[in-house]
Amino acid sequence: MVKQVRAARTRQALVVAAAEIFAEDGYALATLPAISKRAGVSTGALHFHFASKEALAKEVEQVAADSVEKMAAACRASADTLLQSLVTATGRLLASVAADPVIRAGFKLGNDPSRKSGAGVPQWWCVWVHDLVARAQEAGELADDVSPQDAAASIVAATVGLEVLGTWDRAWLSRDRVAHFWAFILPRLAAAPQRIRVEPGG
Repeated sequence: MVKQVRAARTRQALVVAAAEIFAEDGYALATLPAISKRAGVSTGALHFHFASKEALAKEVEQVAADSVEKMAAACRASADTLLQSLVTATGRLLASVAADPVIRAGFKLGNDPSRKSGAGVPQWWCVWVHDLVARAQEAGELADDVSPQDAAASIVAATVGLEVLGTWDRAWLSRDRVAHFWAFILPRLAAAPQRIRVEPGG
């Protein structure tokens, strides 16, 4: 039991250390010795848990995706409307990108041109937003002249754009920035924008 707990802690430390380095330096420049050093474990311990850098990157993406999916589900469960859940989820997502290196790395790895593993977290977010906006239209939450495809594309582009800009200036991920985005777009998007709370951080 003690060995299992120690192994789980080592694996978690490696995931966090890898996420920090992937987020800072990108996948191509990250090295396993640097990751093991930051995690405070030997390279042998790293290879016991992960056979390669790609295996470690996939684990970081999976942990990030699980966190984002749980966050989105919680926002949906607690909101009165579909659009409210989207507003809240966007704020929480970008706050998490700013605060959590694993989620930050999950986005960066998904957009990294040196990898061929697919879009990961960004792709999941794109699908989730498109599905939510389509259901919002069916529920009568969108203004009559709003295309759900165009609305979803704009929201995804803005979200991912803020995430990318936030890699060199965290002000782009601020709560006020997200709130201003929604205050700007909701009067055009929502059938009843006054029903939706737009607060810093969602």
